Amino acid sequence: MKRAYLYASIALSLGLASSMALAQDTTGNNQSAQGTAQQGGGGQSSVSSTSKVSAVATKRARELQAVQVTATAPALGGGLMSEQDAPKAVSTITREAIQQGAPGGTFAQAIESIPGVFTSTDDYTGLNDGDYSIRGFTSDEVGTTVNGAPINDSGNYRVYATEYGDAENMGDITVQQGWPDVDQPISGAAGGSIGWATIDPSHTGGVDLSQTFGSNSYHRTFVRLNTGDMGPVRSWVSYSNNEASIWDGPGKQKVTKVDGKLLWTIDDRNSISFSLQYNREVKNSYMHPTKQQAARDYEYNYSNVWTTPENLGSTSTSSCGPNVSYNACYYKLHVNPYTSWMASADGEFTLSDSLHLSVVPYFQYGSGGGSGATTGYESTYSDNEYLDVNADLNGDGMIKNGSKGLVYSLSQNFTYRPGVIAKLSQDIGSNDTLVYGVWWERPREQQDEVFSLVDPATGTPSDIWGQTDVIRYPDGDIQKAYGEYTTTTTEKAFATNTWTPSDKWTVTAGLAYIWAKRQGYDFEYPGADYGPYYKQQFGGPFEATYHDWSPTAGVKFQANDENQFYFGVGRTFRTPVNGALAQNGAADDLNAAHPDPGYSFSAVNKPETATSADLGWRFYTTRVSASIDAYAANFHNKQVSGYDENSGQTVYTNLPSVHMRGLNGEASIRLNRQFTLYGSYTYTVARQQSDVNTGGDGIYYTSGKTLTNTPRNAAYLRLGYKQGPLWASLSAKYRGAVWGDWSNTEQVGGYTMFNLSAGYHLPDFSADFTKPFIKFNVFNLTDHRAFTWASSSPFLASSAGSEYDVNGTKLYASPATYSILQDRTYMITFGVSIN
Repeated sequence: MKRAYLYASIALSLGLASSMALAQDTTGNNQSAQGTAQQGGGGQSSVSSTSKVSAVATKRARELQAVQVTATAPALGGGLMSEQDAPKAVSTITREAIQQGAPGGTFAQAIESIPGVFTSTDDYTGLNDGDYSIRGFTSDEVGTTVNGAPINDSGNYRVYATEYGDAENMGDITVQQGWPDVDQPISGAAGGSIGWATIDPSHTGGVDLSQTFGSNSYHRTFVRLNTGDMGPVRSWVSYSNNEASIWDGPGKQKVTKVDGKLLWTIDDRNSISFSLQYNREVKNSYMHPTKQQAARDYEYNYSNVWTTPENLGSTSTSSCGPNVSYNACYYKLHVNPYTSWMASADGEFTLSDSLHLSVVPYFQYGSGGGSGATTGYESTYSDNEYLDVNADLNGDGMIKNGSKGLVYSLSQNFTYRPGVIAKLSQDIGSNDTLVYGVWWERPREQQDEVFSLVDPATGTPSDIWGQTDVIRYPDGDIQKAYGEYTTTTTEKAFATNTWTPSDKWTVTAGLAYIWAKRQGYDFEYPGADYGPYYKQQFGGPFEATYHDWSPTAGVKFQANDENQFYFGVGRTFRTPVNGALAQNGAADDLNAAHPDPGYSFSAVNKPETATSADLGWRFYTTRVSASIDAYAANFHNKQVSGYDENSGQTVYTNLPSVHMRGLNGEASIRLNRQFTLYGSYTYTVARQQSDVNTGGDGIYYTSGKTLTNTPRNAAYLRLGYKQGPLWASLSAKYRGAVWGDWSNTEQVGGYTMFNLSAGYHLPDFSADFTKPFIKFNVFNLTDHRAFTWASSSPFLASSAGSEYDVNGTKLYASPATYSILQDRTYMITFGVSIN
């Protein structure tokens, strides 16, 4: 290829990054005015594959791998396990296993078998995000990338799994349980990382179709158009429509997804790919009950009862239930509308035989949020008093000062996120490879809570998206519970070196420097200037800069073809969430203006850090494969949400120190030509090392207590069968008991769930209709009932009664709430390809 042509391609990739940044800066300035993986490894590594985090990256090692011939592949659990050779814990779920799971399943559901991973979901359709943790690190402390671009929320670092693509388009999913590679675009990971890429386009054109039907009126249509080769370019675009009813209450879920990928193969050493993930969802919410509520009614959820005239009751969902006539519990008022998309590119270029360049620019957009209901007051006064509304709220035909009625509330955010990661891989001789580069991003996020009218006759909100008919003050300003705006500039430089002094030894060392600046403003009750002082505007601007080093090192010894041993250590760094600066700062502002004698609150905005070490052994043969990893992690300044009594605000404090210790293991046995047995086991001890001083709310007795949602024991077992066109698997997932609060006063028991999957590949119908198949999935075969996840974890559960700290301060208690295990659920899928 001509050198000028290569330079033009590189310029195209870099130009995409700069144009994204310029567009964001321009709109960001306007908004401010209005508001005043790649995985590791050397050589040319495409993000189209994330199945292996490899320490064997030197030129000599790659040449040896290229000429190696393996007569039979190792036993790898029917896709639940992959060969690895990094000097740290790594596990991969392959595309084969993903395709056998739930048709609309998310990546969070797909990784449930991986040792060290704990997962939960409100239902099996994949339409409700789900929760997960790795070794006790929650999802917002685990970095996640798709096609080399980060998808953790730029503000709170949470991951909303439903938003990111259809299972049919997913490649292998790789989990690094301990810490991410230093070259990944991740700043919010105190723990490990998850990465996957969408599949590359096929060389042949056609259409892939599938249709799924299932329990709870579940139906799903998936269509993927493959263009095939069009000269050096090939691509695909897919569409899916997913709908289901809430399984334990009223309401529906509807999610529409559009994915796409285009690959331009410039020549055999240079390429650029372009990817898109689009998601639009409107979902009624699941209610998470307390233990007591679920004991009274397992299918405890929002109500389908709306009374006229209005029965307001309490706007707290703790008062809700399936047959409660409080209108605030009406299911139509509890909905999650959200739209998002992410576009990214991946330029892979060979500059010389020993130097390779990778450039991944990306842009992410999101808008929408979660809703509820609150009480408004009819008013004809001209004062800007919060939740006073010049409208007939209760439907009696008049506006009577002081009369009450419900209004719809929507907590929403708008995200604009550009970024780019660029790195070079350079061979320094045949036994040494250096990878180095930079990452930059500057997302901006606007968050607020707005209100709109509710039809008093039907309980239907005027606009679930909160864009029209919003409630305003008499002076014309929009009423908001809060208005928050954040820009976060992140810059990272990194380098990692891999050295193979012999065929048996591999040594890696990496170092990253991360610099992040959060700035913006947070106003509570903006525009309100009448009424109680804690319901008038307070807050203001905030700004903070964080920076630190993240070193890693590891060594691997390949004893022979079957056995390898490794030791690795890494340090992670996670900047505080934007709410820690915004909400803590607002509470400080109010407490300074209206001090309460005997009460104090001090904002805690320290970054999270963790130092982790892995010691492990791997064994691969044609019949038996196994991996065992012992680990230790010291975790500091874990951020958790609390409550500031004086301002009535949710604020952030921290758990000063947590020690995680444990053992992870997985193994696969090929019993014969048809049957394969896979199992994984996780042992975790995650203990807090000190009590938590929350300031005015007291000192909670957390020293020696276990992290919430972290079972001591967990296991997974699957028996797989494959004979010709028929395949089937029976799996069992066990999770031990978990605590619901940080003080360990309330615990829910463990459970075991059984799932069944089976499929059959039918003969081609004709030359045009090929690869027909049928797939059958059954979840929770035994129809077991259990608590799966503590969705709200207070410092002290209400069931503990009144307790006082060492200073005599009464400790604030609140109920812990939980996700529950869905009942037995069936799905059947039919599919075919049209050529």
